[in-house]
Amino acid sequence: MSRTTLKDIALALNISVSTVSKALSDSYEISEATKKMVQEYAKKHNFHPNKLARSLKIGKSNTIGVIVSNISNTFVSQILDGIQIASQQTVYDVIFMQSREDERIEKNCIDVLRMRGIDGLMISPVSSDSNIEELKALIKSQIPVVIFDRINHQLDTFKVGVNNFQGSYNATKHLIEQGKKNILHITGKNLGVAAERLNGFKSALSDAGIPFDNRHYIECSFNNTTDIDETIREILRKEYLEHKSIDAIFGATDVITTRTLGILAELQIQVPSEVAVIGFSNTQIAASLNPALSTVVQPATEIGELATNKLIATINQTRPIHEFETIELPTQLIIRKSSL
Repeated sequence: MSRTTLKDIALALNISVSTVSKALSDSYEISEATKKMVQEYAKKHNFHPNKLARSLKIGKSNTIGVIVSNISNTFVSQILDGIQIASQQTVYDVIFMQSREDERIEKNCIDVLRMRGIDGLMISPVSSDSNIEELKALIKSQIPVVIFDRINHQLDTFKVGVNNFQGSYNATKHLIEQGKKNILHITGKNLGVAAERLNGFKSALSDAGIPFDNRHYIECSFNNTTDIDETIREILRKEYLEHKSIDAIFGATDVITTRTLGILAELQIQVPSEVAVIGFSNTQIAASLNPALSTVVQPATEIGELATNKLIATINQTRPIHEFETIELPTQLIIRKSSL
């Protein structure tokens, strides 16, 4: 069966193509009776407007692009859920792409989305300065950019994330209150949120009179989970099995925290009696792990919704924007057996 077109509807109802188009767009120029006739015929014959043709006509695609690190990450998938919730209430379609923590792939994503004619971009950048010139070029071309999650990126634009400093501070303080003084902090190399989380970690140590030990700060490559596991496994063998120099671990990301708990079990290191564990994690099975995992939980869905609303508001803004807001939402500390 051939696709129903505006011309088909016009011929069937003996009216002009222009009248059909305006009726379907709910134009004030068309009577309610004609609108009803056209819309009922279009529905009956499964008419679907050609979005590409319309976008060429009005100069907008009603499409926004989203670039994330990896959609298999629980935290990221929750952000995407928030983006979809917010976008469904608008005329905008969403194209999702993954950078896989690689600046070259991220650049390719930006280029592809730009060629697809997006009206705006939301991005969780690979690092604090990744592809900044490409992002500036988008803004210069009247394609606004909103950064979410990794909000320490150097681009001057709207940003939506969490208070990473306070979330890290609260988690570290909790470990110290449990009598832990030799805390290993594991984070991601070039991770966009690493600096503020490290600052929160250091501040909590300082306030408790505990000196920061560089040997207890480890960066993992996020290229693949095999590298992450090997880095964590190596440091645990050295700092605990050989030297017994740590009594707690603070993980800076969802992936690091959950994988650390598994590697501790593999090495037969008891949690929390030998090494306590806490970290940023939005996994929905934290309470079901053995032991139940203490976590710093981020309002991921809210981040997605706020970022989407901010981007769409910016797209529809008619005046130049000279001041940009950074929104830092609070995290939630959930204490379970792994850190007690």
